[in-house]
Amino acid sequence: MIGVFRAAWLIARKDLVVETRSRELLYTTLFFAVSCVLVFAWSFIRLGQPVENAPAGVLWVAVVFSGTLALGRAFERERHAETLRGLLIAPIERSAVYLGKLFALLVLLTLVEIVLVPVVALFFRAPIFRAPWLLLGLLAAGTVGFAAVGTLFAAMLVRTQSRDVLLPIVLYPVTVPVVIAGVQGTAAIFAGEPDFGLAATCLTLLIFFDAVFITLALWTFAPVMHE
Repeated sequence: MIGVFRAAWLIARKDLVVETRSRELLYTTLFFAVSCVLVFAWSFIRLGQPVENAPAGVLWVAVVFSGTLALGRAFERERHAETLRGLLIAPIERSAVYLGKLFALLVLLTLVEIVLVPVVALFFRAPIFRAPWLLLGLLAAGTVGFAAVGTLFAAMLVRTQSRDVLLPIVLYPVTVPVVIAGVQGTAAIFAGEPDFGLAATCLTLLIFFDAVFITLALWTFAPVMHE
C-alpha cells in the first residue's frame, strides 16, 4: 500500500511540475470559471440583489464546468509518445495512476476555487464567512466526489476521438447527486435564515458519495485500462 501511494505521489508531482512550468491548464480553467460567474451575474442579479439561491447554484455550476474542462485535458499529455502505455506497463499498481491523476486534479481545482469563491461572494454578496469551515467541507467533499468519477471517465475515454463531447454526457448523470447535495448545502449556508443542520446533512451525504465513488473507481480502473 505504501508503494501505491508513493507511485501515486510521483505521478501527481510529475503533472504538477509540468503544469507549474506551463500553467496552461490552470489559466484556462480559471479564466473559464470566472467567465461563468460573470455571465451568470448579468442574469441572476436584479436591482443589485441576487436571485434567491443563485450564489450557490452559480458557484457549483462554475466548479463543475471548469472541472470538466480540466478533466478533458487530464490525460492529454499521456496520449503522446506512448506515455500512457508506459505508465500502464510500469511495475506499479494501476490504481496508483488513478490516484496520482486524481490528486493532481484536486490541487488544480483547489487553486481555481480559491479564486472562484471570493469572486462569487463579490458579485452575489454571498456570506462566505458565515460558516467558513462548513462551506470549505462542502466544497472539498463535492470536488473530491466529482473529480473521483471524472478521473475514471477521462481515463476510459482518453483514446476516443470525441472524448470532449462524450465526457460530459457520461459524467454529469453520475455526478448529479454530488452537485445537488453541494448546491443544497451551500444554499442552506447562504440563505437569509441559514439552516446549518441541512448543510451538515448534505456534507455527510457528500462524504458518503466520496467513499462510494473512490472505492468503485479504484475497483474498476485497472480492468477498464488496457495497454
